[in-house]
Amino acid sequence: MLQSISIQNFALINQLEIDFSDGFSVITGETGSGKSILLGALSLVLGQRSEGNVLKDREKKCIIECSFSVEKYNLQEFFEQQELDYEKETLVRREILPSGKTRAFVNDTPVNLKTLKELGVRLVDIHSQNQNLVLGSFEYQVGIVDTYAKNAALLAKYQLSYKKYQNLRTELRKQEEVAAKEKADLDYFQFQLEQLNEAELAAGEQKEMEEELETLNHAEEIKSGLYQTYGLLSEGDSSVISRLKEARSIISKIQAVYGEADSYFERLDSSLIELQDLSQEIDRSNESVEFDNSRIDFLHQRLDAIYSLQQKHRVDSVEELIQIREELKEKVGKIESSDELIEDLKKQLAEQELKLHKASDNLSDSRKKAIPKIEKTIVNQLVLLGIPNANFKVHIANSEEFQQLGADKVNFLFSANKNGSLEEVQRVASGGELSRLMLSIKYLISSSTALPSIVFDEIDTGVSGEIADKMGAMMNQMAENIQVISITHLPQIAGKGKYHYKVYKADDEHETYSNIVLLDKQERVKELAKMLSGADLTDAALENAKVLLDS
Repeated sequence: MLQSISIQNFALINQLEIDFSDGFSVITGETGSGKSILLGALSLVLGQRSEGNVLKDREKKCIIECSFSVEKYNLQEFFEQQELDYEKETLVRREILPSGKTRAFVNDTPVNLKTLKELGVRLVDIHSQNQNLVLGSFEYQVGIVDTYAKNAALLAKYQLSYKKYQNLRTELRKQEEVAAKEKADLDYFQFQLEQLNEAELAAGEQKEMEEELETLNHAEEIKSGLYQTYGLLSEGDSSVISRLKEARSIISKIQAVYGEADSYFERLDSSLIELQDLSQEIDRSNESVEFDNSRIDFLHQRLDAIYSLQQKHRVDSVEELIQIREELKEKVGKIESSDELIEDLKKQLAEQELKLHKASDNLSDSRKKAIPKIEKTIVNQLVLLGIPNANFKVHIANSEEFQQLGADKVNFLFSANKNGSLEEVQRVASGGELSRLMLSIKYLISSSTALPSIVFDEIDTGVSGEIADKMGAMMNQMAENIQVISITHLPQIAGKGKYHYKVYKADDEHETYSNIVLLDKQERVKELAKMLSGADLTDAALENAKVLLDS
């Protein structure tokens, strides 16, 4: 429940701190005194957007802080999901800077506006006058039925199934679109792949063939060079090898008399072996190099084919062509298997649709079971509130289409007249009837919701006298389950409150400001008397006020 609210530098409020208690509290005050300002500050803490410049002193920031007792409302999981510190007494703070930027904190941890709003709807239900206008919306009506029927778990299960169903539909549509486009390209991909497959490309072959072609194109020059080199090394008495053999023989003759000769002999012998081996290798190379015109033609054709593919695919190597070939294989394979993928998605979608039907039916059945009790309770309350011929029905029908809130069409029908035809509530209910209907609905769900607090902002619009008295009694009864705060202009309702707060506007030598005070019994009598008779207090008004308060 709301324990306290502290406001600094907001609209007409310099600084204000007020504590609240459980049960039924009322807030009164003259028109323009600042009741709506107080409600606006609370709305900001609960996640509403800041509109316009609300700073009283535009050089300073505005701070609004509320303390909530949340121990009884099972909010630990929400705090864990949002990575917030859970405290039994939770502090929620909203700051508005002179620049217009806002900041929000929950137990001193910064949060974004979305998180603040999600927490706010779990803490307080603010019923403002314009909420009467949303009574005719499908979302609001089905929400009332689900709240009373305690369908949170069923609705969550349905929505999870609905999300999976929608995701599968989206994926199927996407795959069908992709398949249609890719099938149009399949012939082209297959043609490209066939060309690359026919080329029988091998990594590294381009470099090898280019080197071989270079050799073949210079075969005569290469053979001549090899032949001459071989001759210099091995042929004739003056060849390098012959001279080396002669030098080795000379050194061998002085080995017995010269110690260094052994080393020279070994080195000459090693050089001789190396040069003989080199000479033989050059000779073999000379024999292997042959001018082959047919081979040259083959290499030209093969390389031209590779160059053509590289130019076509805008790459510079066989390795890149091989990568393109593998990618094309994957594309063609994927396109050719897309029909299987689509059929599998259709099967999954059909299975998910059956699950969704079951979840939808369970949700719908629970709603239908709750509707008679909803209708009976609301009609009884409307009769108590002075609409003796009230008739209220919740019409539910299958929409034949899955939506976020199920497959049901829910419509509230109402008539205030005896034997009157039932019409959609927003079309036939007057302002006063809407107020009483909304109070009846809030009364209905107050015992079903885990909401800590409800705030009524002049829900008594359009009613007075005995009906107002009964509305106050109904709010008092609701306050047995949850904290109820009512901003009212009717003394019949104000007199029912366990606590009475007065919002007033005052002036000092510098400015006008708004404030709020908790009234004691004597102050309440005077306030109720003013509400009954106006500014001039009469003895009769004071006596009436005492009667209202004592009752």
